[in-house]
Amino acid sequence: MKSYHASLGAGIAGISVRERQRPAPGPGEVLIRIRACALNARELMILRGYYTLPVKPDVVLLADGAGEIVDVGTGVARHKVGDRVAGSVFPRWIDGRFSLDVAAQIGGSLDGMLAEFVVASEDAVVRIPDHLSFEQAATLPCAGVTAWNALTGLRPPSPGDTVLTLGSGSVSLFALAFAKMHGARVIATTSSDDKAERLRRLGADEVLNYRAVPEWQAAVRELTGGRGVDHVIEVGGGGTLEKSLKSVAIEGQIAIVGWLANQTTTIDVRAIAGSVATMRRVAVGSRAQFEAMNRAISAHLTAPVIDRVFDFADTLSAFRYFEAGNTFGKVVVRLP
Repeated sequence: MKSYHASLGAGIAGISVRERQRPAPGPGEVLIRIRACALNARELMILRGYYTLPVKPDVVLLADGAGEIVDVGTGVARHKVGDRVAGSVFPRWIDGRFSLDVAAQIGGSLDGMLAEFVVASEDAVVRIPDHLSFEQAATLPCAGVTAWNALTGLRPPSPGDTVLTLGSGSVSLFALAFAKMHGARVIATTSSDDKAERLRRLGADEVLNYRAVPEWQAAVRELTGGRGVDHVIEVGGGGTLEKSLKSVAIEGQIAIVGWLANQTTTIDVRAIAGSVATMRRVAVGSRAQFEAMNRAISAHLTAPVIDRVFDFADTLSAFRYFEAGNTFGKVVVRLP
C-alpha cells in the first residue's frame, strides 16, 4: 500500500510517497480502507516547522480521513466490517476535558490518514452520517469538530443569539452551519464581495467585508444595537483578537480556534476588562463531541463545503493548491 510521509519543517518539497506492507489489526483494532482525506492549516504548520504539538519524524500526514472498515481484530465490539467511519484527531480523548494525557494526535505524534489503509483503535473512530460521501465525511474530524466544540463546548447558542464568524475558512463555514442549526443569527466577516455573497447563500444574515470596513468591530456593535454578539469564533489570533473583544456582548464567549493572522499585536487590557466575556482556547474536540456533531449533521442533512477534490496520486498538487490560500471550503484528496 502507499502512504505519504514528511517530517517537521520539511516543506511540501519534502513530502515523500512510500510503498509499505498493508497493516493488520491487533486486538481491539480495526483496519480502515481510506477513501478520502482532507487538508487543514495544521498540516501547513507542520511542514513549515512551527506546529504546537509534537510531530514524530517521517510521520504519515493528515488528521482528516474517512473510509470503510475491512477487517477487525479480536475483541472489537463497537464496529464491524463494512462500517463507514472517520478517525478522531485525538484518539485517546473520549470525553471530558482536554489534557496532556490525551494529547497524542494523528498526523502529528501518531501516524495520520494519508494512506491507503490505516489501523486504529476501535475507540478512536466514529461512524459517519449516512447521507455524506466519503469526501464530505473526510472534512469533519478537524475543522468540523473544532467548530462544534467552539460553539457548543461551553454554553451552546440559543435561538435568537448572535454568532460572529471570522473569514471563510473551513472552521468558520462549519460554525456558520452549526449556528444556524441552533437558531442563531450569524454575522460573518470576509475579504471580498464574491465571498460575501457565497456566505449569504450559506445562511449568513449579515456579512462585513473587512477590507472595505476595517473597523468591523464598530459595525458589529451597530448591527447588534450596541449590545455585541453572544459568540465569536476567533480564527485570526493576534491580528483580530482585540476587535473580537470589542465585538462581544457582556457575558459573551470568544472561542479562540487558531492563530492564523501573520502579525502579532499588543492588546489593550481595557478591551479584556470591558468585555466581561469568557475566552476559551479550543483544541479540536473529543470523540463524544464528534459523535454529537454527527447526530446534528444527520438530523439537519448538513453538507460540508468542499472547494476542490484531488486524486491520491496528485496529493502534492493538493498541498500546493491549499497553500496558495484562495480556497472557499475544504481541499480533499480522494483515494481509489
